[in-house]
Amino acid sequence: MVILRDKYLEDLKNRMHNGMIKVITGIRRCGKSYLVFNIFKEYLLNTGVQENHIISIALDERINRKYRDPDEILAYIDSMTVDADDYYILLDEVQLLNDFEEVLNTLLHKCNLDIYVTGSNSKFLSKDIITEFRGRGDEIHVFPLTFKEFMQIYDGDMYRGYADYALYGGLPLVLSMKTEEQKIKYLISLFEETYIKDIKDRNQIEKLQELNDLINVLASAMGSLTNPNKIEATFKSKLNSEISGNTIRQYIEYLQDAFLISEAKRFDVKGRKYIGTPLKYYFEDVGLRNARLGFRQVEETHLMENIVYNELRTRGYQVDVGVVPIRRNNDTGRRERSQLEIDFVATLGSKKYYIQSAFSLPDEEKIKQEKASLINVNDSFKKIIVVNDTMNIRRDETGITTINVYDFLLNENSLDL
Repeated sequence: MVILRDKYLEDLKNRMHNGMIKVITGIRRCGKSYLVFNIFKEYLLNTGVQENHIISIALDERINRKYRDPDEILAYIDSMTVDADDYYILLDEVQLLNDFEEVLNTLLHKCNLDIYVTGSNSKFLSKDIITEFRGRGDEIHVFPLTFKEFMQIYDGDMYRGYADYALYGGLPLVLSMKTEEQKIKYLISLFEETYIKDIKDRNQIEKLQELNDLINVLASAMGSLTNPNKIEATFKSKLNSEISGNTIRQYIEYLQDAFLISEAKRFDVKGRKYIGTPLKYYFEDVGLRNARLGFRQVEETHLMENIVYNELRTRGYQVDVGVVPIRRNNDTGRRERSQLEIDFVATLGSKKYYIQSAFSLPDEEKIKQEKASLINVNDSFKKIIVVNDTMNIRRDETGITTINVYDFLLNENSLDL
């Protein structure tokens, strides 16, 4: 099973010999090791790098256990670098290396070494990298498979593929499983025995039931506006729990650190400022989200919204929830202030897109509803509605583009069609 991950290969190629430690992060089982030790290594070999100039060590393998000792691994790398040519150091599961920060900083002083490391679990997270390397680490975050990557080896058409993708997500190993039972068992087990365990061990959580309850609440409310105070009220009214808002905030941060969820802040489009809470939370992988709820709450509308959000983030965009303040007449004819919402404001440098995720546009009323917030944005950036309906790309007299989700996900230039 060969899955090409061209975006991440380009990310690695663009960072070669930049004098920094290339740190590849991402949720467990998203394909970090395969990217570095298979895809990137093959690229190096194909461009003429000699194999003895690629030093790769998988620190989680028992045969390499001795290299978890800082002095052993430094001595080994020193013995392998026998000339002044460039060498590529590939280290997998580097958090297993004792004092790995000191080892990597020591290697960084050697000008002919280009260093790439992967890490996972509770000891190797983004904020740790920022703290330890202080400008010497260059992070590349790897997401689960996009739908386009998923379809490279999916055995079926894009409609069946999307249905499976929305249900089981994009963790690569899921694609190798033949039955629904295998996929369900794998995802549920992975969540319980790997992700939850990592969070518990890292943060020394004693009240694990409260963490599990919070994950269930966030999974059920995926893509809905919420905040810790609102969640606290839910705990009190429905779960008879006295968990505090501060504890909820802390637990949400733990889930974000572990790459299980991410937040979309609210952005005042006209005032050009962030508003604060409430926020929206989305899951890094919809299959894990569905597994968390026992595959009982499979709402196509919300799942598509999460998939569109993840796709935008994978393409490198900062993604916020747009808020458009307006004035309109109420039922009595009086003018009052109101707000309209845009699902996503996607920003990358000077590029900006306003995007609505609408599973279906069955009638004029629904079309009018989805376009209302976009029409009230007074700038020239592109406005897009993504739908699940099978249809060709359309552009109306107001400049709003409507595109089906398959074209949006399968064409990397879909935002500019």
